[in-house]
Amino acid sequence: MALELCRRMTASALLLLFLLVATEMGTTTVKVAEARDCLSQSHNFKGACLSSSNCTAVCRTENFPDGECHAPHYQRKCFCKRPC
Repeated sequence: MALELCRRMTASALLLLFLLVATEMGTTTVKVAEARDCLSQSHNFKGACLSSSNCTAVCRTENFPDGECHAPHYQRKCFCKRPC
């Protein structure tokens, strides 16, 4: 009886090991290079930046495709951005 229990436990352990190995072999990690964005503080935006959509509109007049609000030094300012 003890020999039968030992065989079952060994078989179960091997099955678990095979499942773990198969799971690890099936997962592949794909790293995608993300484009970096360059930021430049807007020259034409006035006041505190409360809405990124307003910031984007002003940045487009400065020939930037996008803009967003950032808070460096606790003041929300409009920064224009474009891919580097």
